[in-house]
Amino acid sequence: MKNMKKMIVVIAMTAVCFGCSKKNVAGVESDAPVTIELWYGAAVTEAGPPPSDWKALKIIKEKLNINLVPTALPSNESDQDVKIQAAGASNTLPDLFMVRRDPWLNLIRAGLIATVDDLYALMPTRTKAQYDADAQAFTVVNGKSYGLASPGTIAKNEGVLIRKDWLDKLGLPVPVSTEDFLAVMKAFTFNDPDGNGRDDTYGYGAFIEINNFEEGLGRRFDPLMGAFGVAGTWNLTVSDPGLNVRKPAYFDGLNYVKRLVDEGVIDPNWSSYGKDDFRAAWKQGRFGIMREQNSAYASEANYAPFDKNFPDGEWIIIDPPKGPTGEQSVGVYSQAYRIYAVSANAMKQGKGPAIAKLLEWMSSDEGYFLLGWGEEGVNYLLDADGVPSVEGLPDQKLGFTQPEIQPLTQLRNMVFYNGEVELAARYPTYKTPTSGKTMSALTALRDMQSKPWTPNIGGDALLSPNADLKRFYEQGVAEFLTGRRQLTRDNWTAWVAEFDKLGGLDWEEKGISAAKAASYLK
Repeated sequence: MKNMKKMIVVIAMTAVCFGCSKKNVAGVESDAPVTIELWYGAAVTEAGPPPSDWKALKIIKEKLNINLVPTALPSNESDQDVKIQAAGASNTLPDLFMVRRDPWLNLIRAGLIATVDDLYALMPTRTKAQYDADAQAFTVVNGKSYGLASPGTIAKNEGVLIRKDWLDKLGLPVPVSTEDFLAVMKAFTFNDPDGNGRDDTYGYGAFIEINNFEEGLGRRFDPLMGAFGVAGTWNLTVSDPGLNVRKPAYFDGLNYVKRLVDEGVIDPNWSSYGKDDFRAAWKQGRFGIMREQNSAYASEANYAPFDKNFPDGEWIIIDPPKGPTGEQSVGVYSQAYRIYAVSANAMKQGKGPAIAKLLEWMSSDEGYFLLGWGEEGVNYLLDADGVPSVEGLPDQKLGFTQPEIQPLTQLRNMVFYNGEVELAARYPTYKTPTSGKTMSALTALRDMQSKPWTPNIGGDALLSPNADLKRFYEQGVAEFLTGRRQLTRDNWTAWVAEFDKLGGLDWEEKGISAAKAASYLK
């Protein structure tokens, strides 16, 4: 099977003529390789660049007739911007380079970045793996694609979890509607679901965790607000764009969460918990419903304390609550992308096809494994499932997990796309030592990703509120929940008016304008 796979790779590589021609980029017969200067984002910034005798450079030159000159960008993002903007100002941008969105937009306006629409068809394997419709849309400006966007962080990697053993003990079905969830939360709080005879459990656990695209209560409350169609800070639909906090449904969602607080079914420490406190609490059996991340829940080291404390305990991933009008969402998601741009000069010099050939090779089996894990038999071995592993290596010091070997995989961010091989290596299946359960953070991830979510691509790139407005916003919604402000329709209307006066309306208008300009509205 393994030999067959290698044969297929060889045939595929022959079909696209990797290195089978000595033509230069202008199509003229020549033995001279095409030089491509690459500025890349290092996978491990402290590890140093690949060595001059790196095997990948030799293969790229021999098979592709390309002389690749890689240079790592600074580790600090602001320093990256300075370096790229300085190169733009002097018209000395490299042929291919990673760039953050703001300087990228500035370079496009200056005419220094080329369109890449024609390159997608030249690299079918890579386009299928990395450049889906969302990725291509992410780099479209005025109808043209000005960059190659590869997926970064894993999207939709959290989910709503519930203690199935508690449901079973109390004879309850999995909740569906917001009212079902409230009923189950009450039972988990007041009916001793763990059977220890103590009043020490709650229905729902959360804490305030706010990122740029998650609204004033943060992601742990998003499934509750999502039941009313107002998960996240921004609504990025074409039909109704703007800040969710300014929409009528936000009051309804906040009112529902307030009911849970008033009923005493949310762990009262939600307003003071940090992330570590929250995670310690669910492992100690303090609450029975939560939103949690796949690895934080199911990876071996993270699940072990819960397994030890509750060998018979069981969490399952369920759909988020469905609201009165049928809305439901685990929360908002925004796919992070790494943009690689082609300079206008490189395209004018005819290097576009060579750049496409290089990237297509990177996504072939040979390039993918070499840049991602190193040399087979030296830095990794493939296990029975085709996943790289260091088990059985002749010299463990050369394993890809060792710090000394990391320079050999500095370009792995150019080939990784959160594919099955990468995720299987990152999230291996295992059996828990106490209960003997078979667990997999990858299985949990796929289950979480299958649930209803609200797309919010670009929401995390929009303008943040100023410090005073941000504080007023976040403190205000929390105060309505804690009772420091009475949550009535009139009081809420007055609060929104004050929010607008402090700059909320201006923030919204600027955000909508920026979202339109960046083609974020869908």
